[in-house]
Formats: sequence, C-alpha cells, structure tokens
Amino acid sequence: MHAFITGGAGFIGSNLVDRLLAAGHTVTAYDNFSTGQLRFLDAAEQHPAFRLVEGDLMDLPRLTEAVAGHDVVFHLAANADVRFGTQHPRKDLEQNTIATFNVLEAMRANGVRRVAFSSTGSIYGEPEIFPTPENAPFPIQTSLYGASKLACEGLLQAYAAGFDFQVYIFRFVSILGERYTHGHVFDFYKKLLADPGYIEVLGNGRQRKSYLYVQDCIDAMLMVMERVHDPVNIYNLGTDEYCTVDDSLDWICEHLGVNPERRYTGGERGWIGDSPFIFLDTTKVRSLGWQPKLTIRMGVIRTLEYLQANHWVLERR
Repeated sequence: MHAFITGGAGFIGSNLVDRLLAAGHTVTAYDNFSTGQLRFLDAAEQHPAFRLVEGDLMDLPRLTEAVAGHDVVFHLAANADVRFGTQHPRKDLEQNTIATFNVLEAMRANGVRRVAFSSTGSIYGEPEIFPTPENAPFPIQTSLYGASKLACEGLLQAYAAGFDFQVYIFRFVSILGERYTHGHVFDFYKKLLADPGYIEVLGNGRQRKSYLYVQDCIDAMLMVMERVHDPVNIYNLGTDEYCTVDDSLDWICEHLGVNPERRYTGGERGWIGDSPFIFLDTTKVRSLGWQPKLTIRMGVIRTLEYLQANHWVLERR
C-alpha cells in the first residue's frame, strides 16, 4: 500500500505513520505544521519507505502533485478545536470542509479513489438515542466543527456516487494517547502544573464523555479497511463506556497526588457546542471482531504519563 496521510505530523497521523511503516507500507506524510510536530516523525524519517511533504491543504497545486502515485489517502488533517469555533467561524469552513474538497479533487486528478476520513461523534449534535448508532436521525447541529465535518461527509459520499470513490468515514469520540496535544487531559494537567491547589472546570463537571486510546482507534480503522469494501463505509469508533468530566479529573488528581479546589463555570455545557452526553454505539465495528484494549481510565492515565515524560509538548502549545 502506498498511503498518503494528511496531518501526518499530528497526534493520530504520526501514530498511523509509524503503524503503516511497521506493517511494510510506503507512507507519505503531508502537514503544514500548524499543530503537527516534526519530532513526532523522528523515527519515521529514518525509514526508507517514508517521505515528508510540508504543505497546506489550501494549496491545491502542491497537494495534487504530492498525492500522485498513492493508492489510498488517510485524511486526518483538520481544525479540531471545537471550543473556539464561534471565535473564528471561517476556520472550520476552510480547514475542514474546503480542505476536504481539495483533498478529493487532488485524488480525482490523480486517479486515487480510496480515502479514509476522520469524522466525529459531534455530527450527532445532542442526540436523543444513547448509545448513538450510525443511522441515528440527525438533530440540529450545535457546533461549527460538527457542521463542517458533516459537510465533509456529504462531499465524500457524493464523490463515491459521482466519481466511483470508495470512502471510509470514521466517527470518533475524543482520542487519547501518546503525542496527544490538545483536549481535557492536556488542559487539566497544564492547569495543575501551574497551581496544584486550584482548578477551573468548564461546565458543571457532570458532562458525560467517551474516549478511545489512539492505538485502539488505528486498529479499528485498519480492520474496517481490510474487511469491508462497500462504496461508502461509515463506522462509529469509541468504547462501550463513558465517564464524567469529574471522573476523569479524579483519576488525574489521584495519579498526580493532588487535591485541588474545584471551581465550576456552571451549566451543563462547558462552551457553545459542548454536548453534555457523548456515547456512541460501536456494535457495527465490534461485529468485525474489534474491541478496544484500553479502558477510558487506562487511556487517560497513559496520556497523562506521556505528557509527564514530554513536557516539551506542553511548551509548544
């Protein structure tokens, strides 16, 4: 397999780079380094089957040239910061929706028709069905991030119908693990380093969330792509459990040996678009034989241990 990975220097992308190289594939990472880290590719750059292209998805000529010669694209690059969407609404449109259109056009120009896309459970907005299956009715969108990703899914499905693409749409819960560079574990740890006696918690702490360890996520993606070959393949990726924000903070504080005063911002949402309950039905992917190896608690602690051992990640943010 000749794999092209957008966001290849990012959290999930760089882990996927290493996994594919270890499996004997040829890999190109494409990244503009707005959030990706060159250090995440240290091992990959020593591998003869690896190539790094620095480029932006908004640069269609460069992207089209880079995609040439590959047979599958893993489109992982995105603006993933849901919290600040209302402060820069154009960012989600450009970096998610228009960037995805450019990826599809670069593929079409080169005759590359197989693509895996990192979507999100946020497209379900605030659903009425839990755990939420892939065929759940779509409610009103509550975040610009989720809306932009839903638009991406529409483009992917239309390219499958119009240009004979084979698309894999993976709706993730929040992903945890090594090379993690943003999210609640990152934020809580950084706050506790600054002041172990006090912490602000966005919302009321009772928001219920599901998380998935990055290697379990990659296992699921690769298994689906190996075993399922329909024109459009949509899979939720998550665990069969969830925790509250307070639960996760409890685990983090216990691991660090601190007991801070907690101050809550109030309300059941930490920010506009923060769904108070995220819990995806993963029956479909589990029917293929996949199951996560790490629990949510194990994933949180594994992430925290990585951040403790790699403070440079905190400093680069």
